[in-house]
Amino acid sequence: MSIEDLEDIAQAMVAPGKGIIAIDESNATIKKRFDSVGVECTEENRRAYREMLLTAPNLGQHISGAILYDETIRQATRDGVPFTKVMADAGILPGIKVDKGTAALAGCPGELITEGLDGLRGRLEEYARLGARFAKWRAVINIGEDIPTGTCIESNAHALARYAALCQEQGLVPMVEPEVLMDGVHDIEVCYDVTEATLRALFTALYEHNVMLEGTILKASMVIAGKDCEEQAEVEDVADLTVRCLRASVPAALPGIVFLSGGQSDEQATAHLNAMNQYEDLPWPLSFSYGRAMQSAALKLWAADMSGNYAKAQQMVFERARANGLAALGEWEG
Repeated sequence: MSIEDLEDIAQAMVAPGKGIIAIDESNATIKKRFDSVGVECTEENRRAYREMLLTAPNLGQHISGAILYDETIRQATRDGVPFTKVMADAGILPGIKVDKGTAALAGCPGELITEGLDGLRGRLEEYARLGARFAKWRAVINIGEDIPTGTCIESNAHALARYAALCQEQGLVPMVEPEVLMDGVHDIEVCYDVTEATLRALFTALYEHNVMLEGTILKASMVIAGKDCEEQAEVEDVADLTVRCLRASVPAALPGIVFLSGGQSDEQATAHLNAMNQYEDLPWPLSFSYGRAMQSAALKLWAADMSGNYAKAQQMVFERARANGLAALGEWEG
């Protein structure tokens, strides 16, 4: 695949009014979601649930891509149509989560490093054959007493850069996700400082590994107070500080930025995105790559009556996609 192809895919991922749905939960994570609504976590139920999401009518109007899990990219509809074909027919780009999750960072108590670089080149080659057009790797940055350390930030930035270089080698657009967690009592100013330091380290590492920014997408967390902080910022403050942080640390060459919801409510995630898109002269499109904020309402509906509520659940997925698509244009009215 040529450099121009990578640029085209990256730009398609952040097309105006479109964003990405994240359905890349590991089996352990989807089990927690299913347990919360009383659904048995069998392979068939996981397949059926993801079929419901991916075949929602008109989804491609507001969704440019979907991040899949290893199991999901190999699955098909009840009628035997591969999910990747269903997505291609709907104009939705298949993506794939390729990291192996987090582990304790040795020597740095309370901090995490993402694993999965071993054997990644071969796995990316296989995923490209299976139809993936982009990939995702998530790093996790905790805020707490005396953390994050520079060691944690630098180690995760280095891993993200190595992953991104391998993706582009295999013709896949890398989505780099350095998530600054909302867990904690920290205020929004602390989140700003940590997010800026993390992004600066990330883009330095990407440059050092010769990653082409024009064929890369950033999946960012918003600058927001810790969920246990007594003082929660207003929507306008979250938007202002997030945009300010991004302008200070993200090169304009990047094709676009998508946000994770990170534990925000559905409406909060949409409102914050909409407020950011009120700013003029942004150097990149700001869109969404939401998981729970796209799925939670639909999951509850589907779980209550898998066959009887099927169409209603799909309509809910579409409505969430539409709301966030409007927010990506700054046109959501709440």
